[in-house]
Amino acid sequence: MAHILIVDDDPDILELIRFYLSREGFKITVAHDGVEAVGIAERVKIDLAIVDVMMPEMDGWDLCRHLKDGFPEMPLLMVTAKGETNHKIKGFNLGADDYLVKPFDPLELSVRVKSLLKRYRIQASMKVQIGNMVLDKHRYEAVIEDVQISLPLREFDLLFKLASFPGQIFTRNDLIEQVWGADFIGDDRTVDVHVKRLRDRFSDIGCAFTIDTKRGLGYKLEVLE
Repeated sequence: MAHILIVDDDPDILELIRFYLSREGFKITVAHDGVEAVGIAERVKIDLAIVDVMMPEMDGWDLCRHLKDGFPEMPLLMVTAKGETNHKIKGFNLGADDYLVKPFDPLELSVRVKSLLKRYRIQASMKVQIGNMVLDKHRYEAVIEDVQISLPLREFDLLFKLASFPGQIFTRNDLIEQVWGADFIGDDRTVDVHVKRLRDRFSDIGCAFTIDTKRGLGYKLEVLE
């Protein structure tokens, strides 16, 4: 699952964002100011940061600059009570990827977070590692302990999507839209067929993952200990 850092000196805002994003399956870490946030980012891999502007110790502008200098691959979403155009421009010039003004709809925040994560993964992530398996999107193959396994296009894309978000449940409709495309014409049970093929293909290889069925919900990939 994606690990999100929320930085805000308002405990009510921290709890609101934490509550809604936790329900979406994200791992959440909170910081109460920019200095604390920098320390966390240097110790823990953060996939996305949500940053307030007005904070003590180190404000959002300085934090944004610091994070983009040190972690250019990390998307940043700035949240602030100041909605003036010049503040938005300043944030974007410092490297912010998106901007949301308080008060905000938590559902909109969730959509923006998912959109940023999707954008960055499409642009940057061509390899995913799960346990002893590496998925290489350049070659459309899986490598398990130096054994190369070529996969049909749709099977690879489905596995790559699930492996990019271990532990996250995807409905059949989610997978159809994100793997086959919104214009796909066919039965969503095609997902079941491809999941079965993946299970059969990897059942005797000793891979470090399973694709679990969550009845009434969909599928998720789980990493084996």
